[in-house]
This record gives sequence, structure tokens and C-alpha cells, in this order.
Amino acid sequence: MLEKDIQERTVPEMKNLYQYLAEYGNSDYYGFHMPGHKRNKIITDADLPYHIDITEIDGFDDLHHAGGILLAAQQRAARVYGAEETRFLVGGSTAGILSAVMGSTRRGDKILMCRNCHKSVYNAVVMKELVPLYLYPWYDEETELNGEVSVRDVVRALGQEPDVRAVVVVSPTYDGVVSDIAGIAAAAHQRGIPLIVDEAHGAHFGFHPDFPQNANRLGADIVIHSLHKTMPALTQSALIHMNGVIADREGIRNYLAMLQSSSPSYILMAGIDACIDILERSGRERFGRYAAILGELRRRLQGMANLKLLVTPCYDLSKIVISTRGTKITGKKLFDRLLNDYHLQLEMAAGSYVVAMTSIADTQEGFTRLAEALTEIDAALGKGGSAGKIDRLPQLERIYTEAEIKNLRTDRAVSLPWAESVDYISLERAYLYPPGIPLIVPGERISPEAVDILESYRGLGFEMQGLKEEGKIEVLTDGKDILSDGKKFYGERHDI
Repeated sequence: MLEKDIQERTVPEMKNLYQYLAEYGNSDYYGFHMPGHKRNKIITDADLPYHIDITEIDGFDDLHHAGGILLAAQQRAARVYGAEETRFLVGGSTAGILSAVMGSTRRGDKILMCRNCHKSVYNAVVMKELVPLYLYPWYDEETELNGEVSVRDVVRALGQEPDVRAVVVVSPTYDGVVSDIAGIAAAAHQRGIPLIVDEAHGAHFGFHPDFPQNANRLGADIVIHSLHKTMPALTQSALIHMNGVIADREGIRNYLAMLQSSSPSYILMAGIDACIDILERSGRERFGRYAAILGELRRRLQGMANLKLLVTPCYDLSKIVISTRGTKITGKKLFDRLLNDYHLQLEMAAGSYVVAMTSIADTQEGFTRLAEALTEIDAALGKGGSAGKIDRLPQLERIYTEAEIKNLRTDRAVSLPWAESVDYISLERAYLYPPGIPLIVPGERISPEAVDILESYRGLGFEMQGLKEEGKIEVLTDGKDILSDGKKFYGERHDI
């Protein structure tokens, strides 16, 4: 009944999934099926939306075999984002990234990937036993941000590695830096391989001139968007888009079916559809208002005397990145001060800066509070002091892939204090979360620079994740004697 109703409507008049769920939740239908709460609003003391939490019942389609309501919703999302095909993700961008990488490769393939990719890309590399070749972003000494990935480095890497199967880049980065997606896509397509763009932090791209265009419209074959990061959608809500004839869409769909729940949350999918609905119906007005108040916030923050509002040449203005470089406060201390004294919870702290994320759901009151807090802190700060250049990615030599490491004998492993681990081969990842970018990857030879970065983060009060023991890292006992067969990364760290 509900599917027939959808098919008879024109797209502009189409009800979104939440509206269908609300109607059903208030109807007299009684369910002798999952879920076990039976849409009973008072079964627990928790104020949760039990009445609209359903499973794949008649009339509500099936995400893994969509042909009605969910098919129409996904087609609308594709239209809004300029994609040829779009699928809902209820396992966050992680499910999309894993499916994109694994569906685009065969076991043992080489992939060219940004070294500052999210850990989910590294997980896909391990699960498919891939051989990663790393693209290092440029490092901006002035802002202490990792910059964009160079098209030149992509072209050079693909020229030297003829058997690369796919290219994976992250744009924008956690800090808001945007790479030349059109140029990278052209380089990949010249080789006949797909470009996968982790645009998780760019779900708002393309909806206003103040923001970059989204990767679907710049030639990317596979694009992943985290709606919940920068758009009004529930946590774990995301999209994966597929374009063109190079992407192995069937392979990606197969992994989506394996990696996502067979009972996807209709509440999460309703949130996705409601988000797409407002983009289609009132996106221009909402983004116009947002751009105006965001612009005013940025103008106010540019007037600070000690703290600095950072940007790079290619940048996402929705990210408010405040540098503490040259002051007597670190990024971590500024983060804590805003949280404890002003009750402003920022997204993350780094060694010499903090990141505040904004979206169309922000209010003028919220922006005013942030501006007043930062200007008050700025006025009381003096010059002098530095957190040190610890937010760069160490360039490490890879000796083994992570898959190869997992096949080595466990009796070759030992945990060493960081200071004693130099020149050994790591068996563990080390990363901060957020942002979830590995500083050290299993199979890499640990350098003095990497140890200095780990020690600096600990000295600033950060907790390193991925390690079994605090202050120690597991390494190969005989790792110092193993030689590499050559550098396995592309891109040198220069000033932007």
C-alpha cells in the first residue's frame, strides 16, 4: 500500500521516510514480528522512539534489495548530491570506506592511498591483504597543518607503479584541507582505475558558493559522505555514491551487503531521508543563512591578537581551526579551557591548534558564545612558547604490509619503551582519536622523529590509542636487521 502510494506521487510531493514511519506508528497495526519492544512506548523508562522503530515489514522496503520507499529515497539522495547511484549507510562512513576499498580491489592488489587516511582505510587494507603505497600530504610549516595531496605526486606514483588498482584520498581532511579532486581523478582515469574519495567531512560541499564542490561533480568514481558529521542527521548516518563505468559497483554492493546489518535501523534511515528532504526543499535558504553567520564569526575571529584563525590555500570554511602557535597555551589547554570554563565542547585538540566544527544547524547564539570566549581568552594571552611541530605525519619506511605482519611468528615480538624502539619494526598502530589517523602502522620502521612525536603528545596530556601498553610499543625482536627493498611512499614535506 505504501509502496504503491510512493510510485503514484511526483518526487516534489513525496513524503519522506520519517513521515511514513510516523503514520504507521500512530496506526492500529499490531506487530507479531521483530523488534521485541513491539512499538510499546512505555515498555521502559527511556524516552526512545520505539513507535517508529520497525524492521522490513510489508510496505517499508528492504535496504539490501530496495524497490520501493528506500529505492526512491536513495534515488533522491543521488539527485541532490549529483551522483549516478547512492546507497544509504547505517554503519557510518566506515562501512562505506571498507566496501569501497574492498569492492574495488582483489586480494593482494596495490593501492595508492593518502597516509593521512582514516583508520578504516587501513582496516580495509588488512582485511583484503592489500599492498599500500602512501601519498604524503604537504606539511605547512606556517600553520602546522598537513596540507593537500599533490596531483603531481599522484601522477608520479602512478607512473612508477603500473599495477596500482585504485587511488584513495581524504578530502577534506579533519582539519578542513581540500585537495584537487578533479586533477587527481583525471590522473587515475588516465590509468583506467577508480578514485575513491573519503569526503566524510564534506557532506555539505556543493550547496553554497562559500564551500567547495562535492567530489561527485569533480569526477570521483566513489564518494563517501558522513551526513552526521556536518549535516543534520543522526550519528552513524552516511552515504556512498558511485559514478561512471570504472567503479566496480557490483563488488561494492556485495561488500555493503556483507558489512552492513541485515536489519538496518529505520530510525537512522529516516534521519538520512529527512536530511536529504530539507536539502532538496530548503537547502538554498538554510545554507544562505548559515554562510552569513559563519562569515561574521570568521571575521570576528580574524581580529584576535594572539590566537590565529587558520586557513590553507584550498580550505573548507566550515571548520574553525584556531592556532595557539607562538602563545603560552597549547591546543590541548585551549580545548580544556573552552570546555571547563565556557562549556563549549570542541571537536578535537591537536598539539598547536583546536578544531570547532560548524553546520547549518548552528545558531547565532552558539557562534556568539564561541567568538566571545575565544576573544576573551586571546586578550589574556601573552606571546612566547610553542607546542612544537608534532602534528605532522612522520615519514616512515615500510618493511612489511600489515597482512604480512599478522602472519609472522608471535615469538618474534617484544614490547619496548618508546625511547628504545627506534629502528625496530612496529607490530602495532599508534594514533590519536580523534582524528583516527595512524602515526605508526604495523610493518613500518620506527624513526626517532616518530618517537619524538609520541613523547610530545604524551607530554601534552594526549592519550595514544592502538597500543597494548601505555608508553610501550610492540616490535619485532630482530627488526633492526631487516632491510627494506626501497621507499614506499610518494610526496615530500614542503611548505605549501
